[in-house]
Formats: sequence, structure tokens, C-alpha cells
Amino acid sequence: MNNQLINTFKALCLAGNLCAISACSSTLDNSIQSSPPPAVGEKAPDFKLQSLGGETFNLEKHVETSETILVVLRGYPGYQCPLCSRQVADFITHQTDFAEANIGIVMIYPGPVDGLEDLAQEFLKNQNWPEHFQFLLDPDYKMVTQYGLRWDAPRETAYPSTFHISKE
Repeated sequence: MNNQLINTFKALCLAGNLCAISACSSTLDNSIQSSPPPAVGEKAPDFKLQSLGGETFNLEKHVETSETILVVLRGYPGYQCPLCSRQVADFITHQTDFAEANIGIVMIYPGPVDGLEDLAQEFLKNQNWPEHFQFLLDPDYKMVTQYGLRWDAPRETAYPSTFHISKE
């Protein structure tokens, strides 16, 4: 990433933690237990999730074609998180910079299966969602549990986090 884009990316991480991690490893399944979040230099655990449109997204395949910024949102802990909404709006504002640098943006919206799609659509309703950004549903917190980001407390969902994933 060039210096200007790095500074833009750092500014956009206001609601999450930045971790630089490398390409993918294990695949998500229903038996995953919570583990510590990936550390700098570790391989990003692979996962497959669906978009609101029902398309399957595979992290490992995505990282083969471009650097990736993975943003884990809070989902719906009883309200739409204003910091997550702001962070998403900031990423959208800089969509051209990311596209020109061949950096893919992947956002994860976690929550219980029941009503998740409706809440995710509500979250996006005032956003002008870029075609080349991915917005994925994480039903029953499978991915956030795999990444050690499940915030399992009353009226909580996941720890908002941001990762930079490269091929290396």
C-alpha cells in the first residue's frame, strides 16, 4: 500500500483494531471453538459466508486476487452501532482509493440467524454500497467465534475489528 492509502486506512479503523495478518489457513465449520484473534503475521483463518444476495464468499480465494481489508462489525446488539455506521461510510468515501490500489473490502455483519438478513439490510439502507465491496452475513457468530471476536455478553455481539490480509 502507498503511504497516502496507509494513512487513509489507519484513519478508517476508528471502530476496530488493526491487525496485519497473512493469507488463509483452516476452514470454518460448526465445531469451531473460540480462539484468540489472529496475531500480526499469522495466517488468517479461512471462512465461507454468504452475502445479502446469497452469493458464497471464500476468503482464501479472495486473498489470492487482491490484498484484503476485513472489517468485523458489531452486528445488532439492540441497535445499529453508530461507530460501525461511521466506519462503513468512511470506507465508502474512499472506495476509489481502495479500488485503484486493488484492495478488496470485506465487511462482516454477525448475529443470530433469526432476523439477521433484515437487520443487515437496515444497516445498509442509507449507504451507497460499492459494487466491489463485500458485505457478508455471519449467522450464529461462526466466523467471529473462529476469529476470537465473539463478545458473549448480554446485548453484545462481536468485538469490532479490522484486519489487513495480504498474500504473503
